[in-house]
Amino acid sequence: MIRLERITKTYPMGNRELTVLHGIEFNIKPREMVAIMGPSGSGKSTTLNILGCLDTPSSGSYYLDGRDVSKLNRHELATVRSQKIGFVFQSYNLLPRMSALENVKLGLKYAGIHDGSLAQEALARVGLADRAGHKPTEMSGGEQQRVAIARALAKNPPVILADEPTGNLDSRSSADIMDMLVALHKEQGNTLIMITHEPDMASYCERIIHLKDGLVKSEETL
Repeated sequence: MIRLERITKTYPMGNRELTVLHGIEFNIKPREMVAIMGPSGSGKSTTLNILGCLDTPSSGSYYLDGRDVSKLNRHELATVRSQKIGFVFQSYNLLPRMSALENVKLGLKYAGIHDGSLAQEALARVGLADRAGHKPTEMSGGEQQRVAIARALAKNPPVILADEPTGNLDSRSSADIMDMLVALHKEQGNTLIMITHEPDMASYCERIIHLKDGLVKSEETL
């Protein structure tokens, strides 16, 4: 499903350059649930941006579902994102003036899907059928994250990227969200990649990729 080959990323910093990734390489199989961990500055966020087609590498190749997407332009990357990838963010990224259902429908609209029943079904899968008309400000943090997960899953993308999905939640809500992510992952069969700094959350995954100083330090199978 995913293969990174010698991925580097360099940013201009005034009259010099800052290299964040120094040749990242790893593979992720279809339907696998993988955590990417590492200290601050290890390259986790940059790797996530490349995996999510939000950014392109300075060099190297990124194969997604058999296609090298590392050389695509911004329009082509946007098309890949809308068709292949669902995002779950730490801060939920919900529009406060829209209901839960409207937020999920908006995610579908960006993917070119106008079947509102898919949004209703996604909310039901995350246990929020009875909260569809509520706005984010009327929901707990755990409920808001469930809406965000429903939005990511509604179009049934091959890949789900979760960026610190429990970072703003208490321990009980975090466990509930991870239990639900695991259950939905098994039900829908998406490839799920989670960025986290919490070992307890990473332990829900099948494999952990450890980054340090812009390189893969180690991998472990759980």
